[in-house]
Order: sequence, then structure tokens, then C-alpha cells
Amino acid sequence: MSDLQTILREPRYDLVKAPTPLQRLSGFERQLGRPGLYMKRDDLMEIGLGGNKLRSLEFWLGAALQERADIVLVAGGATSNLCRLTAVAAAMARLDCVIIHNAEDSPANRERSFLNRLFGAETRFIGVVGEDERGAAVKAAAAELRQQGRSPYIAGDAVLGALGYVLAAFELHGQSQREPAPLRHVFLAGSMGPTEAGFIFGNAMLGHPFQVHLVSVEYEQAELEARIRRIYDGIGERTGLSVGGLDRAPLHYHMAHLGGGWGVPTPESEAAIVAFARTEGILIEHVYTAKTCAGFLDLVANGTIPQDEPACIIHTGGTASLFAQRELFRTVS
Repeated sequence: MSDLQTILREPRYDLVKAPTPLQRLSGFERQLGRPGLYMKRDDLMEIGLGGNKLRSLEFWLGAALQERADIVLVAGGATSNLCRLTAVAAAMARLDCVIIHNAEDSPANRERSFLNRLFGAETRFIGVVGEDERGAAVKAAAAELRQQGRSPYIAGDAVLGALGYVLAAFELHGQSQREPAPLRHVFLAGSMGPTEAGFIFGNAMLGHPFQVHLVSVEYEQAELEARIRRIYDGIGERTGLSVGGLDRAPLHYHMAHLGGGWGVPTPESEAAIVAFARTEGILIEHVYTAKTCAGFLDLVANGTIPQDEPACIIHTGGTASLFAQRELFRTVS
């Protein structure tokens, strides 16, 4: 069995119908006077407005169905990309869905979470609490459902979900090989870790064709690296694949665009939203993609990414949340 087949033998529910587009950023190439700039459009999947979590949900729903679950639970903010995509994926798999929002039950948050209910999910608001309390609320809801005779599955296992981006690394590598010059640099948002760790592990399986750049949008470097290391090592343990430790990976952490932390815009991140909209007609949002795109443009423009080395940023989605972020803008009314 090949290394890739080891990943593919995991139960998987088909959600990502085809390779997502690899788009040439010709407008930025003209502006910056250099070739070889790309965006992989994981926001252009066919289901639920797309996004990176669909790749994880293929494996989470595969596990849920194998366990004969009849209801899926997930947690996140009112505009969470994960929550929206879990709602639509569960509906397609004919599973019920309960979403725990760590947000106040307000008219504004009900409006922001409307798509979740449109897809058929039950939404519960538990107030503004941290990750640990939110996780405890999900486990309590699952226990309550078991007492009612239901078979719940909690979506979110980081290692299992990371396998989706192991496959994405192979997908992007195949697309890269068909370009005039293969990609050398790949940019991702640095956040919770499954997307990043999965891609880095897949890159290692491929022999490290990509220099991977993580633009932190949530954590300081030590915590971000620790999160990714735990998941990366967990993938090796789960699959039995030996690809070398994280320290051997061509991995670069970029902290300059973190600003005030998760969800707090910076002038540069807002400028990136405007630039992508007006230069390429691409919508990005404040929390994850804007800071990542700002870092990408910064490092390309200042010469950190050499002119002759093609670079790609992965658009991980979340576009729907942009419509609830108008009050965050300072330069666009």
C-alpha cells in the first residue's frame, strides 16, 4: 500500500467534488512587476460557499457514519466557517446537527448564524466563553443526547481532520506540476492547526517541494508551533507513516501581521481585503484570510520571496462572514 493509500483508507464522506481552482493572480503580478503569483481557491467548493473545513468534514463524517451516529455536534462563533459547513455537510449526509455557539443569544448573532438554521441545524447560544468551557458544553450536550437514545458524534478531532489537508498538499502539487514553473512557496493562515499540520505532513510525504509559510492570525509563535507539532506528530501516530519530524520541515512562521490578535483587524489586513477585491475580484474576510493575504503581499513585495520562485496563498474560505463584518472597516463605509 502506498503512503497516500494509507490516508485514503480512512472512512471518508465525499464533499470536495474536484480539485479546487489554482488561480493566477495576474493583477498583482502586473502591480508588483513579477510573475508566478497564485491563489488556491478552497473558497470555491461546490457546497455551502466552500472553505477548508469541508476537507476535514470528509473524514469527520466518514467516522460518524462508520460509528452509526445519527446526529453531529460542533461548536464555534456565530459566523464560524466550521459551523456553517458542518450544518450543510450533516444535512447532505442525512444526519441531524446541533451547533453550540459561544456567543450571546442576540438578534445580531441569530442573524449571523442564519445559514446554519437554513441548512437545518439546531443552534444553541451559551454566551461568551473560552475554548475549554465551550468544549465542555459540547460534551454535556452529547451526554444529554445519549440519555435520550441518540448516537451523537462530535466533529473536531484535530488529527483526523488534518488528513483533509494531507490530501490537499498532493492536490496542489499535482496542479503545480502543470504550471510553467512549479510552485515553491505556499502561504496558509496560522491558527488552530489541523489545516496547517495536515498540509505540512503532506508536503513531507511529497519530499518537501514547498516552502510553507504560516502567517499567524491567532497565537504567538510558541503556542502556534506547539499546536501544529501535536497534530503533526498525531498524524504520524495514526497513520504509521514516518516522514521525519516537524523540525525538518521547510516551515516559516510570520508574526508581523498578528496585530491585536484573533479577529482584531490591522490597517494592513483591511488594505489586503480592499486590494484583493479591487485587483482580482476576490473576497476575503477579516479573521483568517485578510492577515494571511497581507503577509503574502508584504513578503512578495519586499523581496523575501524571490522573483523567480512562484508563490501561492491558499484561500481557506469564510467569505460568508464578511457580510457581518462591515463595522470592522475603517476605510470603506
